[in-house]
Amino acid sequence: MRTTTDEPADTGWVPLGRVGTGRAEGQERPVRTWRVFGQLVAAAGVVLVLVALLGLTASRRIAEQESVNDAARRTDLVADAVVQPVLLDGLATGDAAAVAALDTAVRDGVLGDGIIRVKVWDRTGRIVYSDDERLVGRTFPLDDDELAVLETPATEAEVSDLDKPENVYERGQGKLLEVYRPVWTPDGTPLLFETYSRYDVVTDRSTALWRGFAGITVTSLLLLVVLMLPVLWTLLDRLRRGQRQREVLLLRAVEASDQERRRIAATLHDGVVQELAASSFALAGAAERAGRSTAPELAEPLRSASEAVRASIKGLRSLLVDIYPPSLQTAGLAAALTDLVGGLAARGTLVRLELDRDAAVGMAPEQEQLVYRVAHETLRNAVDHAHAQEVVVRLARDGDRVVLEVDDDGVGFDVPQVLAAPPEGHFGVRLLSDLATSAGAELAVRSAPGQGCRWRLTVDGGTGG
Repeated sequence: MRTTTDEPADTGWVPLGRVGTGRAEGQERPVRTWRVFGQLVAAAGVVLVLVALLGLTASRRIAEQESVNDAARRTDLVADAVVQPVLLDGLATGDAAAVAALDTAVRDGVLGDGIIRVKVWDRTGRIVYSDDERLVGRTFPLDDDELAVLETPATEAEVSDLDKPENVYERGQGKLLEVYRPVWTPDGTPLLFETYSRYDVVTDRSTALWRGFAGITVTSLLLLVVLMLPVLWTLLDRLRRGQRQREVLLLRAVEASDQERRRIAATLHDGVVQELAASSFALAGAAERAGRSTAPELAEPLRSASEAVRASIKGLRSLLVDIYPPSLQTAGLAAALTDLVGGLAARGTLVRLELDRDAAVGMAPEQEQLVYRVAHETLRNAVDHAHAQEVVVRLARDGDRVVLEVDDDGVGFDVPQVLAAPPEGHFGVRLLSDLATSAGAELAVRSAPGQGCRWRLTVDGGTGG
């Protein structure tokens, strides 16, 4: 048997029931509404930030694309309303009147509002007009997209590549947006109309749109959280009521179990046990008479039957001690524990009882019953589940408290794991902790796989006198 006398008093103890807590540690705890709400707000905050970042990033991209589309539509409008009506056939050949007419229209109705440069190209890549006269008449090859626009009329917008030779005079003005589309002279000659706008216009427009999207997104998420709060409150209230109902049902089940144990024990003791005792006496008397009669051969079977009935009575009385010890009410806790230990010893388990006979003096009946129930359950676990070879049961008084300890050398178990996830069908630990807590007692356990198990129950011992 392992010794524990040199161990610190509180090393390794896991409390299962505490005075005033109303619940065993490791079991379900009452729902704390504000803690749950705090967790919800924290989780909602994290979700809000993540969704806001993702949503606002996406909305910014959408807003930027929409701003580029706005610039393209503005160029379309300018081309149709301002440029197209003043185009003359001589523009493609450099006619001065045609160039002057377009230049007047461009400077009056196109330049400004973010547009800083206008170019008009022919199909060969020659610039037939620009508000910067240095570019007029110069030839630069058109890229595939620009040629495609001349073949299939469309409006395209893109960030201008200022490193290209044709953009030499646009450099130094920051990021520019380039928009181009075809226009036609009166004789049907296609020309490429191109504008360059400061990208700040796109940025400002996208920022305004983005702020609108951001406001809608954040407001919607906050409104969702606010709408969830009443629902959560209702669910938590239902959960609290369910917990209270389960606690009441558990206590009622324990009380009903005690009542049923008493009823079964009384029925067996007053009925079957008494009848079997009478039958045993009758059989013993019949065996004696048969031995003195003319048929002595009947005496031995009658004696065997009488011994079998007495053995059955002994077994029933041991069962009665397990179900509900009559000695607990009649002779007190010390006698009941002695009977309990004696029953286990009869089954081959080495049980040592270290009993302070005066420990239970002054204890209330319900406290004695709690001590017996805990001793009975822990001893049963030691024999049936832990396969202990030796068990020590100690009952002693510590001031105004009574301390019960049950120490076995069995297989032990992982206390935190059992508390977190009890094996299916095994409710012994939870039952003990709830019993102790409901009675205002302190229950603790110390165990580990392969290191046995030690239980300690501390209850109010009354006056002790």
